[in-house]
Amino acid sequence: MKIAVLAGDGIGPEVTREAVRVLEALGLAGLELAHAAVGGAAYKAHGHPLPPETLAIARAADAILFGAVGDPDCDALERSLRPEQAILGLRKELGLFANLRPAKVFKGLEDTSALRPEVAGAIDLLIVRELNGDVYFGEKGIRTLPDGRRQGWDMMSYAEDEVRRIAHVAFKAALVRDKKLCSVDKANVLETSQLWRDVVIEVSAEYPEVELSHMYVDNAAMQLVKNPGQFDVIVTGNLFGDILSDQASMCVGSIGLLASASLSEGSQGLYEPIHGSAPDIAGKGLANPMATVLSAAMLLRHSLGRDDQAVRIEAAVARALADGVRGGDLGGTMGTVAIGDAILERL
Repeated sequence: MKIAVLAGDGIGPEVTREAVRVLEALGLAGLELAHAAVGGAAYKAHGHPLPPETLAIARAADAILFGAVGDPDCDALERSLRPEQAILGLRKELGLFANLRPAKVFKGLEDTSALRPEVAGAIDLLIVRELNGDVYFGEKGIRTLPDGRRQGWDMMSYAEDEVRRIAHVAFKAALVRDKKLCSVDKANVLETSQLWRDVVIEVSAEYPEVELSHMYVDNAAMQLVKNPGQFDVIVTGNLFGDILSDQASMCVGSIGLLASASLSEGSQGLYEPIHGSAPDIAGKGLANPMATVLSAAMLLRHSLGRDDQAVRIEAAVARALADGVRGGDLGGTMGTVAIGDAILERL
C-alpha cells in the first residue's frame, strides 16, 4: 500500500503530519509512505509547483494524501507557476474526475453552524463534483474588442461521456445511502447544462432504485441554507460544485472538519481537506487537523479497501469531538498536535 504524501504549503505540513501519525498508528502491514514537495514549496525548491519527481511519485502511488497549496509569496507569478496549478495538474495528469465531498454535522456541534441547530442537525449529504471539465479546463483568454475594450472569456463545455461517467459515480453513491440523487444545473440558461440534464436522465434508467430530481443551481444554493436535510447525494459540474461544496462546509459549522476525495476511473485517488493553506496561522500549531485525518479515512476506504480502519478513524474523531476536543475554528483552544494526540488516544 503506497501512499504519496504531498503536504504542500502553509498549514498543509502541520495537518498532514497528524494524519500520517494516525495512519501509522493503525499498524497496517505493507504501508509505504513517500513524501514529495508540491505547490509553493515545490516552486521555491524546484522552480515548478508540480515538478516531474513529484508527479512520478504520485503516479506510482495507490493513493495520495494531500495537504494544501497556496503561498502569498507566489501571487505575482504567471498563472502556470502558481501553487494552485499543482492540484489542477494532478487532477488532469492522473484522471481524477470525481470529487466526493461529504457534509455531516457531528453530534454536539449543531450550535457551531450559522444555521439554526435543528436545521443544521439534519445535514447528512454528499456532493459529487465533476473535476476535469467545465470552465476550469476550457479555453480561456483576454482579447481586445474592435472598439478597444478588453474582454475576458472562458469556455464552458461538457462532452456527453464526461457527464455520463460522473453520473454513474453519483448514482452508485446514492445506492449505498438513501437512494436519492439531485442533479444541479442551470439548464434554463446554459446549453451545457441542458446536455448535462439530458445525459443524467439517460443514465438514470440504469438505476431504477434511485429517485432522481433536478434543481437549478441558484435554487440549490438557497435550499442548502433553508432545508439542507432534503439532500442525500448532489451531483453537479465543476464550477457549481466548487461553490456549493464550500457553502455546505460552512453549513455544518467549520471548514476544518470536512474531508474530500478526488477519484479516477480506477482505485487511485487524491485525498485532502477542503480548507486552504491558511498562511496567517501557518507554523503556529493552531490548525485543526481533523479534516485531514478524515481525508485519510476516505483514502483507506476508497483506494485501499480498508473500510474497517476508516470506520475506526471516523469513530475516534467523533468521540474526540463529543468529549469536547476543540480547535480555534470551533471556539476552542487546543492546538494541532494536541488534537492529534486526542484522536490517537481514542483510536
